[in-house]
Amino acid sequence: MTAKHPSTLLLRLWQLALACCVLVLSACATPPMGTSAWPGGPTLLDDGSNAAQAQRALLKQYQAWRGVPYALGGQSKQGVDCSALVQITYAQHFGIQLPRSTEQQATRGVDIPTTQAMPGDLVFFKTGASRNHVGLYLGDRWFLHASSSQGVSVSRIDEPYWRRAFWKMTRLL
Repeated sequence: MTAKHPSTLLLRLWQLALACCVLVLSACATPPMGTSAWPGGPTLLDDGSNAAQAQRALLKQYQAWRGVPYALGGQSKQGVDCSALVQITYAQHFGIQLPRSTEQQATRGVDIPTTQAMPGDLVFFKTGASRNHVGLYLGDRWFLHASSSQGVSVSRIDEPYWRRAFWKMTRLL
């Protein structure tokens, strides 16, 4: 058996490490449209209904904005806040113009019980004495929002923090 040159061994180790990284990163890639974009995400609707169309539009928006950092007053992919994400999403995907602030958005639409929530409904939270937060309901208790800690992401309404802060849901469509 012939001894290999140390630089050949290092090259082989580097190639192996690179191959492992590619496998790991491909496992974390955004899945194709029509599949859940997060572990245990909502059951995707495929019945051709308005709710299914709204859900597809919201998942498309999530894929386009995923990870954009939170920026108070931000309205772009360099940084966005919760009400701007909702305003932009409704304008782009539903042709509905909404006011800019969470407080103004909360006055639009009709309040609905969470048991009747459908993709596209707005979900509101009271996150402080004078602070509110808004997100877009995706289905199965998931919502899309611009999180101050995680940027544009999805969360569950029934996570302890959001469950405590929950205020109301409204329907605009």
